[in-house]
This record gives sequence, structure tokens and C-alpha cells, in this order.
Amino acid sequence: MKFSRAEIPDIIIIEPHVFIDQRGYFFESFKENELNEFLGYDVKFCQENESKSSYGVLRGLHYQESPFAQAKLVRVIKGSVLDVAVDIRKDSSTFGKYVAIELNDQNKRQLFIPRGFAHGFIALSETAIFSYKVDNYYNRELDRGIAFDDPALEINWKLKKSDIKISDKDIYQPSFDDIKI
Repeated sequence: MKFSRAEIPDIIIIEPHVFIDQRGYFFESFKENELNEFLGYDVKFCQENESKSSYGVLRGLHYQESPFAQAKLVRVIKGSVLDVAVDIRKDSSTFGKYVAIELNDQNKRQLFIPRGFAHGFIALSETAIFSYKVDNYYNRELDRGIAFDDPALEINWKLKKSDIKISDKDIYQPSFDDIKI
């Protein structure tokens, strides 16, 4: 696996070594020891989630308040998404900045997103199957979000707003300036 840092250095881009032959392909999608060695600290994932989305579905921007904040390891099994992580760590030099990276079933890239980030993605393909590991269990009472179209963040989701499909929950998320961290 090849590890590199995104523009926000705490976000890690992981590119697996993919072995392709006439039968198909094989790759190791996760190696705890290699990730932890690169990070310089241990992450223990306790839950794995998967979603299926059609073209234009936007899920996010979500985070959980402490003590249920989550680090995530995200990847696309089928299709393509634009994956976005927004730094919500008030003491960070990159507070309010974001990273947006295309993840798809061809490049097989993954992102490690540490605690302290809001996360979301939009399906760029007809269908996208998205998988992610988290290091803390989901807690409905501490589930929070940020408006995906907040002008303060200026996120380019790569689709026209009229093509974006979003849940009722995500339509009514607060602005970045109004979130409580």
C-alpha cells in the first residue's frame, strides 16, 4: 500500500497495490499495522458500514460529537464518488478547509479521515457502493451535520444543484458558522 498526505496533512490517501490478471484482480484493502505505522498512532475500527447511492445522491456533511467522534476509512466498491472531508477542529490551522478527492472502483483509492472532520460524498456514477470503517460506534443523539451548500465552505460538488438528491435530514443542517463543536 502506498500512503500519502492530502492538502490537509491529517487526511491520508491510501492506494493499494492491485494485482490484475485474466481472472480479475486482487488487492489488500486494509492492513491495520501499515496504517497505524504511517499514522504514528493506533486506530481500532469497530464498525463497518456500506451504502448504495444513485447518481447525484449526496450524503453529508456528517460528524458525531465527542465522546462518539469517529475516524473513518472510506472506499468505493462500485462506481465513483467525490469524497469530501471538512476540518471542524477549532484549534487547527486548517479549520474550515476541506479536501475533495474522487474515489472510484478503478483507482481503488481510500481515504483515512481522522476524528474532527465532517464527512460527505456525492455519487458521480449511475450507482455507487460506498464502504467505510469507523473507530467508534454510531450514536444517534450525538449525530450532527453541516449544510452541504454552505457558502462559507465553497465546496464544488461537481454537479449542478438541480442534479443533487439529498435527504430531508441533510437539507436542514445548520451552517458551518452555527455548528457546535
